Amino acid sequence: MIKILIFIFLLSLDLFTKFVVKNYIDLNHSIKINQFFDIVYIQNFGVSFGLFSGTFNYWFFVIIGLLVVFLVVYLMIKSNKNIEKLAYFFIIIGALGNIIDRAINSYVVDFISLHYNFFYWPAFNIADIYITIGIIMLVVGIFIKVDNLK
Repeated sequence: MIKILIFIFLLSLDLFTKFVVKNYIDLNHSIKINQFFDIVYIQNFGVSFGLFSGTFNYWFFVIIGLLVVFLVVYLMIKSNKNIEKLAYFFIIIGALGNIIDRAINSYVVDFISLHYNFFYWPAFNIADIYITIGIIMLVVGIFIKVDNLK
């Protein structure tokens, strides 16, 4: 039951932040938080870093995303390591957040902008953070024998 509540909370947090940005910040407008961090409303019509923007219909990305989610669910079920299961859990939440956003809007709302001087990392969102956390956990799990998470 607690896993379902965490799932709902994390997914809702992602979708809520995207809703707020979309409805209260002008497109391509930036709000400076500090010298390294801005909130900016970007519409990402592609995949990571805007790759393949305009190349495919957004439903193509929705379908591919759902297929990937099914694969990750399968990997999570087959895994016998708790750290891997948790990593897949985060990846699934992040992927579903972006899939839902794309299905509703035909694009994904990105809004976190990190930079140093004139060097900018492409904008991203909370779902991307979940996916990144999951991937880092998988990589760490390969190199470190950690499986005492319950």
